[in-house]
Amino acid sequence: MPTDELPETFHVTTDEQLRAVSNLTRHRIMAVLRFEPATITQIAERVGLAKGSSSYHVRLLERAGLVKVVRTRKVRGVTERYYAMVARAIALPDPGEGGPDVLMRHAVADLEASPVDERHVRMAHLRLTEEQFAQLGARLQALADEYRELSDPSLPDASLIFALFHPAPREQAEGDAK
Repeated sequence: MPTDELPETFHVTTDEQLRAVSNLTRHRIMAVLRFEPATITQIAERVGLAKGSSSYHVRLLERAGLVKVVRTRKVRGVTERYYAMVARAIALPDPGEGGPDVLMRHAVADLEASPVDERHVRMAHLRLTEEQFAQLGARLQALADEYRELSDPSLPDASLIFALFHPAPREQAEGDAK
């Protein structure tokens, strides 16, 4: 199934789905499947896993309803399954106050594992009105959407992470650190 035929968003609603996406290896498998279907062998090669480990993680994702078989073919008497995401994006529930943001933790792990000369990382501390804050959030989302539309599966992967947030009040942040 081409990615333009996929539903836009799949909302994670169950504990099983949340556990499935909370694992960094499965997060990386979903990244492989984001643009095109792949077999267990192809996934294993792209993620750097043994085929057995790849198969185990894909089965968990499939059981949680996050990936599905989109086509099969016979290869030397064996049925080869091609897996794909069930939607273009996965939406997680709000982690709640003080809870871990699973996607951001995975994104930071991927960023830390990426070659230093192949990343652009910047941080800016801003003082914005609520209107400016909302406008900037909308512009960042529109920019991400624009480039997602330009994505070509034949090109190397690139990830975009952005987080626009109001930091916790200083007293709360200091209390959490203790």
